[in-house]
Amino acid sequence: MTEQTMTANTTEQSVITPAHLAKAINYTQYRDLIDRLLAENKTTGTNHSEAMIAYTRMNAQRMRRVEKTVLLEDELVQVMLSVQTPMTWVILTEAWCGDAAQSLPAIVKIADASPLVDVKLLLRDENLDVMDAYLTNGGRSIPKLIAFRTDTMEELGTWGPRPEPAQELYQEMKEQNLPFNEFAEKLHGWYAKDKSRTLQREFIALIRNWAKLTAPEDVNVDRCS
Repeated sequence: MTEQTMTANTTEQSVITPAHLAKAINYTQYRDLIDRLLAENKTTGTNHSEAMIAYTRMNAQRMRRVEKTVLLEDELVQVMLSVQTPMTWVILTEAWCGDAAQSLPAIVKIADASPLVDVKLLLRDENLDVMDAYLTNGGRSIPKLIAFRTDTMEELGTWGPRPEPAQELYQEMKEQNLPFNEFAEKLHGWYAKDKSRTLQREFIALIRNWAKLTAPEDVNVDRCS
């Protein structure tokens, strides 16, 4: 394995500050931002080339597809209902990033399964001080999720930029120096076939390390009659 996509229980203070959180946005705001920028023929960041805008349009379609199709596994739902530790998940992302488009909607749906988990998004290129503290093999790879306790800002662990099998595939193709179109087709083909199942299994393991858990039947949740 060339790269680790997950860490747990770092017991360090996060480099993320209240100032970062104050400018972070939620997923709905992120999707609205992308739609507004695309209407202006722009994307996030400073590179508004035709290629970057085309990637962003494709990613908007990918996010809509994942939003509609991802189904959380029962075990993951039970784990999320068992969370006792209030957590904040900060995710570094950009609209033009295909990996972010494939994973963000599923991660947000996972977080929504617990009332104690809050997701906040930061644009990578506007927050390089955070990004450079979480490099992957020396690169500014995204998406990158940093989890910490909401009350103490104690860092719990990280995830990203891809599920482990996708990261291994990425590394293999990078070493083969494949043309970009072939590279992207194979990687996004993996995402389409996997349907977020690997990501969910990884998060089951992560949550068990990051959060105190209790039996789901002991959790008070509002239910519809």
